[in-house]
Amino acid sequence: MKQVYKKSLVAMSLALLFFSTQAMAQLNLPRGSQQAKVSQRIGITDVSIHYSRPRVNDREVWGKLVPYGMNNLGFGTAKESPWRAGANENTVIKFTDDVKIEGQPLAAGKYGLHMVIHEDNKATIIFSKSSGAWGSYFYDPADDVLKVDVATTAIAHTELLTFEFIEVDATSAIAALRWEKKQIPFKVDVDVTNVVLADIRRKLENAPGFNRQTWEQAANFSLNNGGDLDEALGWINGAIAGQFFSQKNFNNMNIKAGILTKQGKTEEAEAVMDDALEMATVFETHAYGRQLIAQGKKDKALEVFKINAKKNKGSWPVDFGLARGYAATGNYKTALKHLKIAEGRAPDQPNKDAIAGFLVKLQNGEDIN
Repeated sequence: MKQVYKKSLVAMSLALLFFSTQAMAQLNLPRGSQQAKVSQRIGITDVSIHYSRPRVNDREVWGKLVPYGMNNLGFGTAKESPWRAGANENTVIKFTDDVKIEGQPLAAGKYGLHMVIHEDNKATIIFSKSSGAWGSYFYDPADDVLKVDVATTAIAHTELLTFEFIEVDATSAIAALRWEKKQIPFKVDVDVTNVVLADIRRKLENAPGFNRQTWEQAANFSLNNGGDLDEALGWINGAIAGQFFSQKNFNNMNIKAGILTKQGKTEEAEAVMDDALEMATVFETHAYGRQLIAQGKKDKALEVFKINAKKNKGSWPVDFGLARGYAATGNYKTALKHLKIAEGRAPDQPNKDAIAGFLVKLQNGEDIN
């Protein structure tokens, strides 16, 4: 009986030890190297990096704390490992869409981010499908999805390891690790147009597709960003007629004319816009006239401004439009006459200020467009 009792006590003690160890492991305690996350949107694609931030703390970093090349870290299953590009767990990078890294394709997803630092101011960046490990101790080259070589650059001292997006434009961003006096950059490119169009096609099949404005936005984006013009024409035709939500208006007719013009169907586009002008507001007509000036169609623009003045006599901004139209065709004297009329009808101070500046230009024989 005593033997059974002793065994029970031992079992209970072990169980208590196990549960207390588990409880300690689950405590949310601060770390020496604080966690951080940085993200950047490119088009509609999100790129994020989750990492831990060690300090230099007067240590020799490159070649010492972070050894050059691949190394046996003395723990885990890896015979040789790269650097984990931070501290603690894997540094993790995530892409919501397919991207290119330094020109090489990489599928959307979450990756462990590792680096091999070389002595000759170069580094190899590794994207591993294993993203949940602790550091690089269990690194397996079989999990590598992509490896790219980049040049490192010298920078001013940076105490805390930091990831930043140091350059961003409409279709790309340069992500960079900065620590001590070294920067390790890599470029992320996104095929923004095709990513957006793929997202549009999915949305048109769902709740947003039950809305006329969605089809107009889709067609307009495709028109202005190198999309498939036949597909765009189908989308805008759906917005104009044939669907329960369809409604013919100046905006969608203008988009359709733009698509037809880009397809080389100029006469058909002009017929669409003649039809559209019948339903245009004074401001839509004015904006169309300015659009024509930007396209170099100055005589056609003046014709549109005259139509607006006839339909909306005495209202703002028809004389402002006539001033632009006459100035575009070189008739500054008539343009000045209409601009002075527009000055008296300007509805707010910003327009009054703009007109004041344009009056000076016309008086000096300069175009106001």
